Amino acid sequence: MTQPRKNFLRTAEQIRPLATGRGACYASDRITVGGARVGYAYRDAPDNDTDSGWRFLAGDETQEYLDNPDNLAMYDCNTIANYDPAIIPLLNSPAGSAFVRGEKSGRLVPDEKE
Repeated sequence: MTQPRKNFLRTAEQIRPLATGRGACYASDRITVGGARVGYAYRDAPDNDTDSGWRFLAGDETQEYLDNPDNLAMYDCNTIANYDPAIIPLLNSPAGSAFVRGEKSGRLVPDEKE
């Protein structure tokens, strides 16, 4: 079964070295295809040697959307930093960290729900 072709917002030629050497992450198509800013970011323990543990979502995805594996993909963290440079200061945060885009500030701030 082939995956549907995605029309990414940025081309490979547009990706600059902003956060290299950070490993891979998962990101929602809402960011890479739809152009949404990262609205929710969290870091799990890595799944493997190349995984950084980072997961980046727009924050408005439904559970049904997230349950469809075609809507998420693994990328180099540098790629997602090119889509939303606001993640760069977060990348050294430890596993267990979570950030949400503040409604008033518009910045990614620690998620205080836990």
